[in-house]
Parts: sequence; structure tokens; C-alpha cells
Amino acid sequence: MELTERNNCEITGSSDLEPLCEFPSFPVFMGCVDQSESLDLKEDMTWLICKSSGVIQLKNILPLSILYPEAHGAGAIGVLWQRHHMEFAKFVNQASPSKVFEIGGASGILAKEYSQFDEISWTILEPNPQPIDGCKASFIKGFFDESFNFSDEIDTVVHSHVFEHIYHPDKFMKHLSLFMKQGSKLLFSLPNLEMMLKNNYTNCLNFEHTLFLSEPYIDFLLAKHGFRLIKKDNFMNDHSIFYYAVRDVDIKPIALMTGLYEKNKKLFEDYVNYHKELIESINIKIKSTSSSIYLFGAHIFSQYLIQMGLDTRNIISILDNDPNKQEKRLYGTSLKVMSPKILKEIENPIVILKAGFYNEEIKKDILENINSETSFFE
Repeated sequence: MELTERNNCEITGSSDLEPLCEFPSFPVFMGCVDQSESLDLKEDMTWLICKSSGVIQLKNILPLSILYPEAHGAGAIGVLWQRHHMEFAKFVNQASPSKVFEIGGASGILAKEYSQFDEISWTILEPNPQPIDGCKASFIKGFFDESFNFSDEIDTVVHSHVFEHIYHPDKFMKHLSLFMKQGSKLLFSLPNLEMMLKNNYTNCLNFEHTLFLSEPYIDFLLAKHGFRLIKKDNFMNDHSIFYYAVRDVDIKPIALMTGLYEKNKKLFEDYVNYHKELIESINIKIKSTSSSIYLFGAHIFSQYLIQMGLDTRNIISILDNDPNKQEKRLYGTSLKVMSPKILKEIENPIVILKAGFYNEEIKKDILENINSETSFFE
């Protein structure tokens, strides 16, 4: 596999990068598969930090064809994601768009949600389009890069949980500024990565989220590339941040705030130490129980715990609510994925649960709808 090595900060271009942490032989794909485990690919996940900007970034980035062999399904399942799409659609509606161009719109969930406010022209650019029923948007298969051209008239660009996946955000914003006309509107949602790292969420940084794209860096990039910030809102305290900006050629660049190197380095080191202690504690609990043990989350949540040393020998299977993952195997592991409904017939089961801001939703569903005698290792 051909990797691309980063030698400069993706935000400022500085070359003063220093090693931060390495997770050896990490699974390159965070989905579920039917293939033999011997075919799974793993690479060292090495994190660097820029001493002048404080940007945390992955050293070696993967080919997109390896990273996204199929449609990206994040945000498709669960009550919390439905709330996010609803709230972001309301946020977009505040800008009164008439012709929307959405980058990486996946299945068109946002476009469908927005249709309750207004039936407007909506075009989605997506590398793996899989339109859902009821979505009336037009789809274009492809990536938003320097080679992409679009001649139709638009007044608004939208993207949701795309920015954190962009390998080169400075280049992305430069292309976006050339693509958008003066006065056109930019609205986007991305995860609150700073709060996620503070809260020790394992889906914060990985082979897909290769940059610690926190608010100071977003504000910096917006100003650098001629976007005037109109408004930003938090969705929940630790889930997402909504941005509303306008293309404005008169906006001047701003300087990054000081102290980001020290702040971000400590955040990451605390995150790693927390998980080392957590895994040690959970492994002790696993050894001391005779109950049936399951691991929740057929995704990066479980992969991180396993790579950090979670003892999987007594784990029966991984549980996940997504029917598209069930009966498959979590990539990079030997564990099969099952529906949480299998807990219904198990006496006093134990579920290892470390799924970030989805924990309470998952726990509530299991206790109220499947098996009230379930215990959790968190």
C-alpha cells in the first residue's frame, strides 16, 4: 500500500513537526466485512504535533480507495444523528438558501430533512452516492478537488461531517474560495473535536479524522481564504459545531492564538493515559466475572480499545444496531457482529461500552427494550 507522508503542518505549512504517539498495526478500515481476516490491512497510526501551530496530525495518510471502499455510513443510524440532521437543517434554513450545492452529502439525509422547510434546488457531490427514499436532490459522483468544475448557478455551499475527513484543509478552503462567488453562503457542521478529545472519545482521531481540526484552526482558515463568519452554534455540548460564513474578499487573515501547542499536547497525552488505565481496569473486571461479555460498537470505538490492549478472549461478539453490519466481522478483528437483541436471552450479560456521546442512547435502549439485567463496563 502506498502511503503519503506529511512533512508539513496542514494548516500553516510549517515543518517543525515532532512525534506525539504511535499505535502500531492499526486496522485501516473501520467498517465490517465478509472477507477472511487474513486479507485485512493494518498500518502504524503515528501522530505528530506542530510545535509552532499546535496542530495534531497523522503522519502517513492512506489512499482514499483503501479508506473508503464503500459508502460512508456515519450518521445514518440512531436517534442522536436524526436530531443532528434536523437541527442542522434548521440552521441552514436561517441563511434562506435558494440553490444549494452540498459536498459529500452521502445518501441525501440532510437534503431530505431540509425539504420540510422549502423545496429548493439541491445538488449533492458524493463519491459513493446511495440516495435514500424521499430525497429529491440531484447527485453527482465525484470528489471536490482542483479538477472539479460545476457550471450551474448556486448561492449556498453546504457540507456536514466532511471537513474533518479532508486530508488538506488549507487546499480545500482555497479551492472553495475560488469556487464560490462574492456574497455566497457557506454552512457546515463538523464534530467538536476539542470536546471529544477532552471527553476521551475514541472516534475523535483516526485514519479518517487525520487532523485535530478545532475551532481556532477553522476560524484561521475561514479568514485566510476570505470567509466572514456570521454565526456558529453548538449541537449539544460535545457533538458538533455549526458554522455559517459568507464569501467576502475584504476579510483579512488572522493570527493563530498562542499556547495551542502546549494545550493540545497535554490533551492528547491525557487521552492516551486515560485509555491505558481504562483498559487495565476493564481487563481486571473481565477476569473476575463468569458472565457473558459483549463489546458494543462495530466501528472505531472497538478497534481503539482492542488496539490499546483490551483482552478479547472472553468476548463473545460485538454488538451494533446497524443491520448492515450484523452477521459480518469487524475489520482488523476476529469478532463477529450481532444485533443487541441477542442479549434478550442471556442471563445478566455484561456489555463493554465506550461509544462517546452515544453511550446513554445505547444503554437506555438495551435496558428498556432488550434486557434490564444488563451490566456495563464503561
